[in-house]
Amino acid sequence: MAADCEAWLNSNPVEVDNVSDSFESEDEKNTGTLVANKNISNEVNGNWLLSSSSSIHEARLKAKAKRRLRKNSSRDSGRGDSLSDNGDLVRGTAVAPTSPKSKLLDRKSRLGKGRGLPKKGGAGGKGVWGRSGEVYEPEQVDEKDPNYDEAQENCVYETVVPPLDERDFEKTVTPIVQEYFEHGDTNEVAELLADLNLGPMRSEVPSLAVSLALEAKASQRELTSKLLADLCGPVLFRSDMEKSFDKLLQELPDLVLDTPGAPQLMGQFIARAVRDQILSKSYIESYKGRVGCEYTRAALDRAAVLLKMSKGGVRIDNQWGIGGGQRPVTQLVKEMNLLLKEYILSGDSKEAERCLKDLEVPHFHHEFVYEALVMVLESKGEKTFKMLLQLLKLLSVSSIITVDQMRRGYERVYMDIAEINIDVPRAYFILEQFVEKSFNMGIIDVKLRDLCPCRGRKRFVSEGDGGVIKTES
Repeated sequence: MAADCEAWLNSNPVEVDNVSDSFESEDEKNTGTLVANKNISNEVNGNWLLSSSSSIHEARLKAKAKRRLRKNSSRDSGRGDSLSDNGDLVRGTAVAPTSPKSKLLDRKSRLGKGRGLPKKGGAGGKGVWGRSGEVYEPEQVDEKDPNYDEAQENCVYETVVPPLDERDFEKTVTPIVQEYFEHGDTNEVAELLADLNLGPMRSEVPSLAVSLALEAKASQRELTSKLLADLCGPVLFRSDMEKSFDKLLQELPDLVLDTPGAPQLMGQFIARAVRDQILSKSYIESYKGRVGCEYTRAALDRAAVLLKMSKGGVRIDNQWGIGGGQRPVTQLVKEMNLLLKEYILSGDSKEAERCLKDLEVPHFHHEFVYEALVMVLESKGEKTFKMLLQLLKLLSVSSIITVDQMRRGYERVYMDIAEINIDVPRAYFILEQFVEKSFNMGIIDVKLRDLCPCRGRKRFVSEGDGGVIKTES
């Protein structure tokens, strides 16, 4: 570019106005004009001829003019300016200069190459684990390393769980057993116990479970017997079971203080364990002649009697019964009917209340209300009417039957009253009286009383009406 400008200046002198800066002084303008108007005769092949001081001064002025020309030409080159063949300055389209900040954070290739993928396939950079799917080879041990130890070359490291002591055993296993009483999953208990290093405390698991079951319900005792049968083999051994029951028989005098019926319950546990083959058949006979405690003797006698009864056809598999929600609906309905009939015969409301609690089905108490109302509708005397009304009042006050369960029981009778009326013609009349009495005693509310259906009455008005039938409610 500089060579072209120099050749152009040699052939065509340029006026200073076209090449000068806008900020130059008046002296520079005058000298620049003089230099531009004179012929360039002291320059040969781009070298200045130093003939005199005036020629040197002129040469400096020419060089200064050339530098300014180069500066202006380079400044205007980005804007599309160019020089024509005649030496005129040609202005192109003005292009707005691009800001360098727009490409400051641009990580694309400047050459327009690449697919925008990270460098080294994501395996490079600080804090990077390496590319995905990369498998590292085993590290070669350097025997010349000063920290090399031959004894540690073939070591295998394993996680060691310390064995439980007496303090931690009860704190750890008790919540597991109590949670099992809620969900009833023996596999989960077996997995949790397998993760623990029980060690010598393995034989304490059955004794802890039985001692907790003695103070629990009958359904939870059944779950405990099932748990012992499932744990024997995968987690516990038969020797652990025998040690555990031996300890329980020795602790019976202390267990009786909290549970008076502990000897009979312990005898049932022993008989069930022998039936489930987690205790040997000779376990009871091994205590003959060497039992001094009366509670232990009572427990062993109870177990022996149950085993003899099992030979006669009595089942021990389900001696504790099945817990509430696990029972079939037909069995629950049958037991509730028997409970109501027994209450009508005996009149013992406390016993009826206790039996309803033992069923352990608070979500199914609406069936009890339904069966009681149906029994009232099918009865012929006032005794059943008054006794069942008093029983529902007692169960409602004690909150054994909740308001929701009571309402559902009454609504079920309202829905089935049309079918009941086929067998009991006075069902509507009796139901209205019972609902009104229930409202007066505070068993039900106003909304439930108003929902009670009533039978429509039909009558002929007169002969003059043409035998039209009017309906009244």
